[in-house]
Amino acid sequence: MVCLALPGLAISPDSGQLTGRGLEGFYRAGRRLLARCRLRVAGREPLPLQARTTGADTARFVGTLRVSPDAGPDPDLVVERHRCADGTERITLRSAARRPLRLPVEVALGTDLADLAAIAAGSAGPELPATVRAAGLRWSGPAGAASVTADPPPSDALASAGLLRWDVVLPPGGSATIELRVRADGAAPVRNAGRTATSPLATAEATGDDPGVPALLRTSVEDLRALLLRDPAHPTDTYLAAGAPWRCGLAPAEALAAARMTLPLGTGLAAGTLRALARTQLRDPGPRRGMIPGPLRDAGPHLPPGCTGTEATLLFPVLLAEARRWGLPARDLDELLPAAERCLTWLLTTVGEGTYLPDPQTLGPARCDTQAHAHRAALLGADLLDACGRPGGDELRLWARRMRTAFREDFWIDDLGGGRPAAARAPDGRLVPHLGAAAVHLLDTGLLGGGTMAPGLLDKVRTEQLARLLGGPALDSGWGLRGLGAKEAGHNPFGHRSGAVRVHETALAVAGLATAGYDKEAGSLLRGALAAAGHFEHRLPEMYGGEQRTDDGAPLPHPAACRPAATAAAAGVLLLTTLAGIRPDAPARTVTLRPLRSAPLGEVGLTGLRVAGAPFSVRVSRLGLAMVEEAADGLQLRT
Repeated sequence: MVCLALPGLAISPDSGQLTGRGLEGFYRAGRRLLARCRLRVAGREPLPLQARTTGADTARFVGTLRVSPDAGPDPDLVVERHRCADGTERITLRSAARRPLRLPVEVALGTDLADLAAIAAGSAGPELPATVRAAGLRWSGPAGAASVTADPPPSDALASAGLLRWDVVLPPGGSATIELRVRADGAAPVRNAGRTATSPLATAEATGDDPGVPALLRTSVEDLRALLLRDPAHPTDTYLAAGAPWRCGLAPAEALAAARMTLPLGTGLAAGTLRALARTQLRDPGPRRGMIPGPLRDAGPHLPPGCTGTEATLLFPVLLAEARRWGLPARDLDELLPAAERCLTWLLTTVGEGTYLPDPQTLGPARCDTQAHAHRAALLGADLLDACGRPGGDELRLWARRMRTAFREDFWIDDLGGGRPAAARAPDGRLVPHLGAAAVHLLDTGLLGGGTMAPGLLDKVRTEQLARLLGGPALDSGWGLRGLGAKEAGHNPFGHRSGAVRVHETALAVAGLATAGYDKEAGSLLRGALAAAGHFEHRLPEMYGGEQRTDDGAPLPHPAACRPAATAAAAGVLLLTTLAGIRPDAPARTVTLRPLRSAPLGEVGLTGLRVAGAPFSVRVSRLGLAMVEEAADGLQLRT
């Protein structure tokens, strides 16, 4: 169970007892401040009854004990533990005994002050010796120091055993509470950026016929806020960490993708993310000038690793262009435009006299999804440059048109089933034929002015064939979209990019299919993802097993998945806002609604969104008709 309010993190087993095994413990900025926290009452551990998250940053554990000699078979003491990612834990004892109880309460504590990466690698090291401080214990080592203080102070503290002890007296029906505070020496209390009044994410809410709709949006927004980080050198800029527990830092491609999917919650996150990444942009002369740097990423069994820097560099101008349509303030646009221009210059320079963008840029293949990213960046970038009175738009459109013509001939594989897009084209012209979720990026064309979408790389006939493939049983698992078709060589239902369901790609598929008019396929994937969310308490992991859904089954968790994850939480926002088909054009003071006419989830209401810098609320009826209930003054509705 993960409680998150970055830079704070708490990882617990269902029992609530932190044993020091595995990843268990309280963390701050990736360092484990407390590894062991075992509670005993009257010499025994409570019997665990229930464990559940009560918010993105909190969890509640309930256990019982039978402590009275004449209590019979029924427990007469309830033990509640409320654990928070900010480093606090509240232990409450509630008596149902008919007589007063005098109970010894002990908490055994310990830590190694290890780094999360070392713990994950199995090299955390031994526990450190403790020393007694005023109201608790303290540990120190080469990595720093941490302490646990208690309120009320313990009656006894044993450094050698790492033990705090209280004698608690409970009257009949009475209760008592002990609060523990875990802190790094010299550090202020954890203040998550999403919990402040300046949070860049609107507090949107949903209603609907399906009870999973409000739960998914509420949990997604909570998780997004818990994942917010401030740029240390520029505290007013916030961005999303990739996910917990493994990736609690900035991952450029994921941060940009998540900020784009959450534009309905406001443009503040997009602005902060773009500013933070613009400061990392490569500016020295050379072939990489203008890139947003990023590491290589596994691409599955059929392709060499792809460069996330390529994806991030192409996403940067796309996010800026679409944020402008959603209402990005002019001062932010003016500040970020030069960095977007450098990204677009890098694109044209890297392609050179060629047609396609290889990835990685040296001798790598031309990937299908990379061409989709590049084509979208060129068209939206050209639109952005024209709107800002900057040169270069015509050159970008010319290359996009040339690439679009060639792509339709070079990247399509004909077969008896109607054909499929190739996953990649090798430098020697050989096509990689496997069918996977990366093809959804061909449907994600991007928002232009007046509520129109940019043209895609496929013609209408081949778009229809792709929609049929995405809606077929080889890719649609019933819980979402598989990363690789079930009939493809190398398929693995737990493969990162070779069969697991990746929530981000499922959401993009739903949005792309809805935009292209394929409501049936979009609705099927949407219902599957929402059903999966219910099995994960509506906190979607970044991926889960791609096994076929059955009537009495449940999606299988992936052991390496982040949960919460930025792209998964943002996907929850995109899945639900796609139902309304919101296409704003804030500079033109218009908003176009293209809802899913099939209304796959029945009636849905969305309130507290942000369009053109003002609250925006919309309702979609069971007939698939959308109605705006709140909007900025002067914003004109188009259908």
